[in-house]
Amino acid sequence: MPEFNRRQFLGLLATAAASAAIPWSNALAADAGLALGAANTFSWDGLIGEAQLLAQQPFQPAPQPDSAILQQIDWEAHGKIHFKSEDALFANGPGQYPLAFFHPGRFFQSPVQMYRLDHALEGSPSQMIAREILFDKRHFDMPADSPAQHLGAQTHYAGFRIQESRLGDQSRLNWQNNDWAAFLGASYFRAIGDDYQYGISARGIAINAVEPDQPEEFPAFTRFYFDPPKDGSNTVIVYALLDGPSVTGAYRFAITRTVGVVMDIDANLFLRRDVARFGIAPATSMYWFSEKDKEFQIDWRPEVHDSDGLALWTGANEHIWRPLINPGGINVSAFADHNPRGFGLMQRERHFDRYLDAVHYERRPSLWIEPLEDWGDGSVQLVELHTEEELYDNIVAMWVPHAKATAGSSYRLHYRLHWMAEEPFKTGLARCVATRIGRGGEPAKRPPNVHKFEVEFRGGALDQLPAGTIPEAVLTVSRGAISNVATETVPNGGPEHWRTLFDLGPLEKGTDPVEIRLFLRNGGQTLSETWLYQYHPA
Repeated sequence: MPEFNRRQFLGLLATAAASAAIPWSNALAADAGLALGAANTFSWDGLIGEAQLLAQQPFQPAPQPDSAILQQIDWEAHGKIHFKSEDALFANGPGQYPLAFFHPGRFFQSPVQMYRLDHALEGSPSQMIAREILFDKRHFDMPADSPAQHLGAQTHYAGFRIQESRLGDQSRLNWQNNDWAAFLGASYFRAIGDDYQYGISARGIAINAVEPDQPEEFPAFTRFYFDPPKDGSNTVIVYALLDGPSVTGAYRFAITRTVGVVMDIDANLFLRRDVARFGIAPATSMYWFSEKDKEFQIDWRPEVHDSDGLALWTGANEHIWRPLINPGGINVSAFADHNPRGFGLMQRERHFDRYLDAVHYERRPSLWIEPLEDWGDGSVQLVELHTEEELYDNIVAMWVPHAKATAGSSYRLHYRLHWMAEEPFKTGLARCVATRIGRGGEPAKRPPNVHKFEVEFRGGALDQLPAGTIPEAVLTVSRGAISNVATETVPNGGPEHWRTLFDLGPLEKGTDPVEIRLFLRNGGQTLSETWLYQYHPA
């Protein structure tokens, strides 16, 4: 996983003012002041065919002109470069969402070509005309002493963002200063959620993430094609070409502005060579600490994270909640499944007083991945890396097929991403709302190497629990002793708010993690989702 400085990158998104180059003499003027290159035909099937053909050829990384100058455009310098809103694509229509572009810099050097599409061929709706949007640094506001002033004519865009509606209430969300989706860096992209915040990222694909003896690869979107939005529609259609040492791909994004953002993704992938860990629909986030694992004086804030747990909806219709951890090194967990219903990295803690930070972690979106077709056998894999800061993403969740990913293989994928505060599907089950860990035993009787767990569930079926009924805690551990198990209502928490307490330990010698599994039931009725936890002995 690349060490992007997350806080600066999110600040960049939040504060942004929202083939060979074709000579200017051949350019066609665009309404918004952009210049467009010569016309070529485009189709979705043609893009898929190009990706397939490209996979049969050796990988050729795109040239990166003026690399020495781009190296000088660090986070601070990049944050001072803003695309001029009056030059945004579709600033005057069609549709309601203009598109603005990112300038390249030290961390975004790979050339990305941008194309405007037009449905200009009558009687052939699948055929369109594509014209490259030519780069010109005059489209950017930048300081006079910016290193970017010295870039040559062969410079390129680095990514794009979708602005808020130009037809909406400009006093509330001025489109020139507010965007709701952004694609920037390799195959990374983000969207805001219900609370108008960026946070977690998605990627087109993950190749050999933390695979032993295999370097991780970061294929990049090298081209984007923008379908002119339809008037009255809240959906933006974007096509993309992916290229990397081990994989090529053609992507179609239907990006819809709702309460949050929903993206329908069609991807056709082709492998150039074998891949040890082939991660589909990867989500990338940050988890440093929460109240369950904060060390004394590690930081003044109660919690710091963009996501606090992995939610799973299995093919067997089980709902699982796995709180995230910050391990001492690299931790990989695999949750085997057949045709999963969905999974996601979620931010469930939504109270400001649990963070006390002006960047408002409580507003960060959750990201739910919903397969729109059968994915067969495989596993949701969770990668957790140690971090001592909030600056870098250290969490990945992805689907890894059971079958080996070998050279010459191809994949057709259809899935949906939900960027919202909560999971998009209600279950009727109580949700896990807190995990707390402390010393085991009782005051004055604290046995060594024993830890007490408190797990809270709320809502769902617990709302309808008959008076006087105490749910049964179904609790199992992979090793160690369990004692002092009790289930009770949370004081002042309401009748729908319950907790289970138990002691784990003492543990026999060894550093192997302890896998803990817990859910509540009443008779034969399951009342809660399943809480899974991986405890690492000190």
